[in-house]
Amino acid sequence: MDEVAAAPQAPSGRRMVRAAQYLRMSTDHQTYSIDNQRDAIRDYAEIMGYDIVATYEDAGRSGLNLAGRPGLQRLLADVENGRADFETVVVYDVSRWGRFQNIDESAVYEYRCQMAGVRIEFCAEQFANDGSIGSDVLKAIKRSMAAEQSRMLSQKVFIGQARLVRLGFRQGGKAGFGLRRLLVSQHGRSKGILSSYEYKSQQTDRVVLVLGPPAEIATVRWIFSHFVRTHKTELEMARLLNKRGVLSDLGRPWTRESVHSVLTNENYIGNSVWNKHSARLRSHQVHNPPEQWVRVENVLEPIVDRKLFDRAQIVLKTIYRHMTNDEMLAALRALLARRGALSLAMIDADSECPPSQRYQWRFGTIVKAYELIGYEPSNNYRYIGVNRRLETMRLRVIGDLVGAMERQGGAAAHDMATDLLRINEEITVAITIGRCRVSGFGYPRWFSKADQRPLPDIFVLIRMNPGDLTIRDYLIAPAHEIAGKSELHAINGALLDTYIFPTLNPIVRLAEREPVGGATW
Repeated sequence: MDEVAAAPQAPSGRRMVRAAQYLRMSTDHQTYSIDNQRDAIRDYAEIMGYDIVATYEDAGRSGLNLAGRPGLQRLLADVENGRADFETVVVYDVSRWGRFQNIDESAVYEYRCQMAGVRIEFCAEQFANDGSIGSDVLKAIKRSMAAEQSRMLSQKVFIGQARLVRLGFRQGGKAGFGLRRLLVSQHGRSKGILSSYEYKSQQTDRVVLVLGPPAEIATVRWIFSHFVRTHKTELEMARLLNKRGVLSDLGRPWTRESVHSVLTNENYIGNSVWNKHSARLRSHQVHNPPEQWVRVENVLEPIVDRKLFDRAQIVLKTIYRHMTNDEMLAALRALLARRGALSLAMIDADSECPPSQRYQWRFGTIVKAYELIGYEPSNNYRYIGVNRRLETMRLRVIGDLVGAMERQGGAAAHDMATDLLRINEEITVAITIGRCRVSGFGYPRWFSKADQRPLPDIFVLIRMNPGDLTIRDYLIAPAHEIAGKSELHAINGALLDTYIFPTLNPIVRLAEREPVGGATW
């Protein structure tokens, strides 16, 4: 007769505690395997008298941010919406809760659980997470160590990738038209051509670029020679290729951008260039300066001659000469007159107009360029109206601020060219306004736009309430403290939240002048 498993019992004299477990597995160390975490939590639960009634799991997930961790998101949602049938969550250690680059972010998620009546426990740490000064200090240290470990791992990965590039191996990205990715073993033995969505399965394998089909190679050579000989624009080249029935490497018709990618790709002269763009630690992708690129020459057989490639770069510069703002807007206005409407696709398809991306680089956004020629697209009208109203409010705040400082005996002026406020010809202040964006969990956030160059002395963010009709408060901080922090939350940690003020009085006081008493001349 089979024995019936006994229900879990708490140690003598203690009631049974219903608990959940949170498991997260990255790919960095076997110690943190899901099974090892589960075994450790089971042993801890038996000792503590906990009944594990729920499991939240993020397998193979980075600990750098919340966005890519559905398990932790479900845990927070259940806890804060009253669906949690448990009073504690057991985690293996602090690093499994997350290796957030801002250690305050880790604390915020734990605090949200605590406010909902659910505590967090770390079964493998040498301290009890009981809110005592000692445990809080140790926990802060462990959070910093977890964040630093991610930074060190990122740097090691970058160094390893750069080394492989210098050895002639391919690191990520599509091969490009006329090229293919060849999988090779650690001993250099060919293992076959990879298709578009195939990747290596063994860590010791490597990928190298090789020449593609002869028809594609001939097309690449034709693109360079015809472009240099005729000085046609990239858009005209795309139209010629499409008339010939040639598809791009993505299996799509050619565009201005796809032709540009061919004409500027050093792979065709045998070079490998890597790290033009990067997005380390899940940050936004940035364009790296040329001195940070990793360039290796003669790593594959060239398709076009170096002299022809260099001539193509010269032609590109002459075709797209530097246009003034007025010339760019005139071209946009002429396109609007011809078509009666504007869109990114229309701009990119017109040979007499610069590419839409150039308008975005020059004017900040394409909507700003639309505004300058008096065009209001219907689908963006509401957003344009909101932005205009907020800009009017921002300018009114700046005007009121200038008046308040002058009443205090100071001197202030708004430099429209740089959009900076100058106080007593000593201090520069950048004042921006932030719309309130509400996350899927109902938490407000604001984008700081604090990357203005050169940096002013002080950065001010006017934070709006939900609905963007009234001002919530003001972030007033030294610009170097806020630079790089693109997103703000209701709670940002002790350092940043000390710069939140209900009024702009701290700025007004900067303009005050104290009389020098008793001075004789």
